[in-house]
Order: sequence, then C-alpha cells, then structure tokens
Amino acid sequence: MFNRELSWLSFDRRVLELAEDDSVPLLERVRFLSIVSSNLDEFFEIRVAGIMQQEESASHPATKEFLASVLQRTRDLVHAQQLCWRQKLLPALSAHGIEVLAREQLGDSARTELSPRFDRDILPALTPLAIDPSHPFPVLTNKGLYLLALLRDPASGELRRAVVPVPRILPRILGLSDCKSFTFLSQVIQLFIHRLFPGLELQGSWAFRITRNSDLYVDEEEAVNLLEAIEDEIRNLRKGAPVRLEIEADVPEGEMQWLLNSIHLTSDNAFRIPGPVNMLRLGSLIDMVGRPDLLYPNFVSVIPPECSEPTKLYERIAEHDIILHHPYESFSPVVDFIRQAAKDETVVAIKLTLYRTSGDSPVVEALKEAARNGKQVTALVELRARFDELNNIEWARQLEEAGAHVVYGLAGLKTHCKACLVVRQEKDGLRRYAHLGTGNYNPKTARIYTDFSLLTCDEEITADVGLLFNVLTGNLAGRSSSTSSSRPSTWQDASWNSLKPRRLTPKPASPRRSSPRSTASWTLRLSTPFTKHLRRGVRIELVVRGICASNPVSPARVIISAFAASLVASSNTADCSA
Repeated sequence: MFNRELSWLSFDRRVLELAEDDSVPLLERVRFLSIVSSNLDEFFEIRVAGIMQQEESASHPATKEFLASVLQRTRDLVHAQQLCWRQKLLPALSAHGIEVLAREQLGDSARTELSPRFDRDILPALTPLAIDPSHPFPVLTNKGLYLLALLRDPASGELRRAVVPVPRILPRILGLSDCKSFTFLSQVIQLFIHRLFPGLELQGSWAFRITRNSDLYVDEEEAVNLLEAIEDEIRNLRKGAPVRLEIEADVPEGEMQWLLNSIHLTSDNAFRIPGPVNMLRLGSLIDMVGRPDLLYPNFVSVIPPECSEPTKLYERIAEHDIILHHPYESFSPVVDFIRQAAKDETVVAIKLTLYRTSGDSPVVEALKEAARNGKQVTALVELRARFDELNNIEWARQLEEAGAHVVYGLAGLKTHCKACLVVRQEKDGLRRYAHLGTGNYNPKTARIYTDFSLLTCDEEITADVGLLFNVLTGNLAGRSSSTSSSRPSTWQDASWNSLKPRRLTPKPASPRRSSPRSTASWTLRLSTPFTKHLRRGVRIELVVRGICASNPVSPARVIISAFAASLVASSNTADCSA
C-alpha cells in the first residue's frame, strides 16, 4: 500500500504536470496551476493538521520524521509550481499578448492609473490593525489574505508593526485600461500602503496567508442537536490551530520569525513564496482575459431523445430504464425528473439525499416548490460534507421553512449516496420512480465530472431505494437489499464477492480482466483479493480519480490515476471477458 499523504502529493504533482504540458491550452494550464493550490489548501487543513495533532500527542519519533518528510515533499511541489508560473506560464501568456505584472513591473503610466482606483475602490475597505501592548495580535481568518507592514516613527525612531486584512469581497486580480495587462490586488495595495499610515515611514510590506486546522470535531453521541453542534464547531474553525504560513519570499528572517511566534507555528511550516502567495486566485484571470481560443473547445452535452420533452419524462421511464453518462449526456433530465415531480398532481411524495449542490440549486428550489404544493418532501441533508457544511445548513433551513421534512442521516456515518425516490398515484395504484447517481445533485459540476445516472421504475430497484430511505430517516437496521449495496455496511462485502477467484480464473481461450473504477484510494481489504487474482494471471485495471493507496506490484496490474478536462467521479466495477 502507498502512504495516503504521499499519494495525495503525488497526485498534485500530476496536476502540476498538466500545467507544465505545452500541449494543454494555455489558460487551462493556468487553471490546473490554481487547482494545485486549492488541493494543497485542503491537504494542510485536513491531512497535515491531523499529522500535527498525532505528532503533538505521541512521543514516537516516526511521527515527527514523517511530518518532516511530508512538509519537504510539499516544499518541493510548491517550488516546482512557482517555477512553472515564472518560467513557463508567464512567458507563454506574454507571447499571447497577456501581461501579468509584478509590482516592480508596474511603470509610471500604470501607477498613475492605479492611484485613483486605489483611493476610490480599495482604500475605504482597508482597516490597518496595529500590533503593540494595547493592540494584541488579532485572530487571522483561515486562508485570508493579509499584509504585514513594518513602520518607523521618524520622531522616536521606534519600529512598529501592523497587519492589514484584505477583504475577500475585493477582486484579487485587477485589469489595466489597455485590456491586456493585469496585476494582483496585493501588489497594488503594497504600492500605496503608505497612505494608510500618514506620519510613519514604511520600511517594508509583505503579503501572507495562514492555513488553519479545518477538520470538524463533533461528538455526535453527545450532541443534542447535530445542526447546532456543527454550527458551533464551524464558528470555532476560525480559531483552529495554524498549520501553514505562506509569505512573500523577500520578507526578512526576523519579521517572519516574529510572525511565526505570534501565531505559535514553527519555521518548518513556513513557506517563502517567490511569486503570488495564493495561486488559487489565478482562476479569475481566465474569465477576465476573454480568450476562448486559449481554452479547451466548448463542449455541449447532448440530451437523449427520450429525455427531450420534460413533461413526458415519466412516461419514457415507465417504458424503459434510462442511463445517462455525464458530462457527455446532459444532467438536465435529472433536474427535470425532480422539477416535474414538484409540479405533477399525481406525485404523492419525493425523497432525496443531498450531499453537495450548487449555490443556486434548481434541485433545492424544486423540492421547496413541491413542499409548498402539498407533497410529502423528505430531504436527507448531509451536514458533514467537508467545506460545504454552512451551505448545507442553509439549504436544510430553507427546506424546513418550505414545509419539507429534513433529516441528517445516521450518527457516525456520512450519507454520500445520491438517490431520489418519487411516488406517484397512477391508475393501478402507487408506483415508485427513482434516480440513482454517482455524482452530486449539482448541475455545474455535472458539466465537468464523469458520472452515471439511472432513471428507473423497476420494482426491485425502487423497493430497495425505498428501503434505503427508511433506514436513513428511521435509523433502522432494515433487511438486506436485493439489487443494491451501500457503503460501508455491505459494499465492501459485495465488491469482495464480485472478485471471487472462481469468477476471475482465466481460461486459455478467454483471458479475463477486471476494471474497477473508484474516486479515491482503495482499501487494503480490496487490495488483498486483487493480489490473489494477479497470481492466477488475471489482468486488473484500476481507474482511480484522486489519491490511490494501492500499489501495482505486478505488470498485470495497471493503475490509471485519472485527471483531465473531465474528472472521473463514478465508481463501478466491470468484469470483462477479452
């Protein structure tokens, strides 16, 4: 097995390789570079934070050594990311007439243009925070952008320090009037930051950001109200322990040490950045540039003929099951499935699991409409969907206000399945229709993630979906399902059984292969039967999106860690005869 943290970093290195690849459209390379930063943010918030907690609570030297190894690997990755930006992407952008200017590259004309913009659009939003005995060091927001200013009082010669928070509402990249030149907000603030401190001499200023432990720790057995407990924990996250400092590379060592001491972090977790401190914000440059010729060709999902008329969608499902392969086939039939149910007078009940969705979710709006129309609506909202906790709490409250029944799943487990059950009153009685998917009910991500959707009214499948909802909403043990399995209670056993050696023993005239697909690392329990099959001559191909802890160990075992324009998010297993 590969180490999970090191595999995560290896995956991020592969994302960076796409940013380095000259065959990838230029602005897509910029996007991939920003994704590396997004991934690293989560890596520190969750994985490094966990290792640091283990290191603090354990005396075993291996934990400390492993943390040092992870930080060094991360440092190497960040160094390669910055080199890619400076040596590859900046020259390539310039060759296409797009200039991203550092502070020292902003000439007199640019400064003349930016000066009134700073006074009008930026200065009023800035609040300098002095640091002295009467002004203690402030609590800094997780991943917020800040400037550390070193100042000198000309009368006394005393050195002073201040921290300037940069409001999140301000755009991080600014365009100049020539429509081809851009610069970072932090660079502009640093040009004119002295205007915040009249009467003091500016000795220097440096952009920085702090990453904090962002893992939620909620004792579900002790919590009286899970929603309120998670809300309280989210409020405490702004005070989570710092796990990383990113700061501009030219900061003097003494100033960096002062900052590290103030946030109680060691220099091992400090990263000097010789470029943009937060490359995640480079993603906004893509829209500002307006150069579709530097992007992947525009892709339009197709709508299958049987789904072309939303008002007749249930008639088509009654005729035969419909399988959709996203993003090649549109996600709109799934939205139509829920929208039509909200309007259909024959619909009695709608049940749906909600893990992640878009900010303007048509799915949630359809559920609210259905509840207002008097239908029994039950929504299982997963409050512990990482980094979407607040969004889901808001959706839960909106649904409750509309009259829906909202539940939060099973204690100790995340509800990650994507299922919707619609019950209609038809001529022959009540009939159930279901949607089962591998991806979230999010029309936006459905345009970039590869997933499957099944629309069906098969009696066995819909009965199992009904049972699933009864288990989730009633916290029941329930009987076993006949057509499906759910994680973690039965899925691993089902996967184990599907890979039994007697099913995958190759015949001389008919070699066999197994092609499972997964969204993350495979467990040791599933790796064990794979190894047995390899010894029997079975070729195994794993397609894994994201980190993979499974070691190939054999030429007959092929692992494809997929990352491209469309992300593999579906999970399935194919037992194929060649």
